[in-house]
Amino acid sequence: MSSTDTQPTAQDRRTDAFALGGDLPVGRIGYGTMRLTAPPEPGTDPGAGHIWRPPADRASAVALLRRAVELGVDLIDTADSYALGGGEELIAEALHPYADQVVVATKVGVTRPSPLEWVPLGHPAYLRQQAELSLRRLRVDRIDLLQLHRIDPEFPLADQLGALKQLRDEGKVRHIGLSEVTVEQLREAQEIVPVASVQNLYNLADRQHEAVVDFAAEQGIAFLPFFPVAMGAHAAPGGAVAEVAAEVGATPAQTALAWLLRRSPAVLPIPGTSSIAHLEENVGAREVALSDEQFERLSAIGAGTVGGAS
Repeated sequence: MSSTDTQPTAQDRRTDAFALGGDLPVGRIGYGTMRLTAPPEPGTDPGAGHIWRPPADRASAVALLRRAVELGVDLIDTADSYALGGGEELIAEALHPYADQVVVATKVGVTRPSPLEWVPLGHPAYLRQQAELSLRRLRVDRIDLLQLHRIDPEFPLADQLGALKQLRDEGKVRHIGLSEVTVEQLREAQEIVPVASVQNLYNLADRQHEAVVDFAAEQGIAFLPFFPVAMGAHAAPGGAVAEVAAEVGATPAQTALAWLLRRSPAVLPIPGTSSIAHLEENVGAREVALSDEQFERLSAIGAGTVGGAS
């Protein structure tokens, strides 16, 4: 299916929803806002130096966010560290007052001393402060999903999640999630507070968190893979992704996302883009159906990167 085909309606999308935290239904393809930032400054590493300033073309970014909601995307993921809070402000500018079905997830627990640095900071008071700032920037009284961006080894996990739990008990957070964790860490977290989501790097080519995907599904926890469309050389013409894409009448990106949707009912990809055309293409993956054989052929791509039990 190409990006020009008819998109599913909100009613169609609800038939394939996931209940985040058991009570908050969201469609299974969300949108990650990391790429809605300005290009790296001259002389800055183009990879690490990104996500530092808000986009120069603010109107286009606002239009993209609004188009996402029009297409039925109701899970918008961001972080307080994206453009130093500018990402959250942009979401509010585009979508506030939020439609009833729109869920905004954000993260706290990483500082940005410079464009090249992402430093975990899990001091409980800092986490609570950042959540308060996120509430202001998003213009809400309660954050739908607040995720610990990274576990800081300098502070007990119970203290870090305890700060988020306090916010939840105060009615300022609805659900709590984690990012880049192992099964062991996820088990430990569940003993402290109910965990609604886990957000780890995962795609066709990078499968080090297979065990976390399976554990999340067993526990009813949403698994939000970031960089879900990172594919590499195997997506080139003649590669397995391109071959399957041609067979099902989809693009390689749609095919990679369809594989994630088929991988587990708890997987909710959050592909990011600054292009409305690519956004529409990504959303179209909801309509791509893979056969058992096609799914297995794609699964073989990242077989060498499958992780262990934790």
